[in-house]
Amino acid sequence: EGRGSWGNGAAMRVAPLGAWFADDIDRVVIEARASAEVTHAHPDAVAGAVAVAIAAALSAAKPQLHGAELLDTVAAHMPDGPVRDRLRHAESIDDSGTAAEELGVGHDTSALDTVPFGLWVVAHHGHDFADACWTAVAAGGDIDTTCAIIGGILGARATSDAIPLDWLERCEPLPEWAITLTR
Repeated sequence: EGRGSWGNGAAMRVAPLGAWFADDIDRVVIEARASAEVTHAHPDAVAGAVAVAIAAALSAAKPQLHGAELLDTVAAHMPDGPVRDRLRHAESIDDSGTAAEELGVGHDTSALDTVPFGLWVVAHHGHDFADACWTAVAAGGDIDTTCAIIGGILGARATSDAIPLDWLERCEPLPEWAITLTR
């Protein structure tokens, strides 16, 4: 029924791309679209990936953006459509319960039903990595997806000291090749 590729995968994996091209939002949009279309042809899935990539780019380049200003800036670079419409609606929401209810937390397993909430959390709780993740967890739904989106966006700006030390200590060690790339 045309929904086979409207999911979250493209949005979940795209944040590093946004951070990499953070100095050129137009390029972020082009690259995010290209990366999404390989696996997610539905326009909402592509738009969700574009939104996350733009948010990650802004997180890296302009970490002071938050609240409605962040959401408005992301939406301004989005194509017309349902994802952009939900981001615009998110600008007027002040509490996480309303945001979860009105934006969606992944019960439909679609980018439209996860990305706007993830960006709302970043816009309102992005100053605190742990608080942002716990806000998403408390909302329920597709928690691993919303937290992956939030973590990717915040990870574009965060230094390792922004992530709680006990969280880092519980992570599996990175392979040697990944450590070499980060040096």
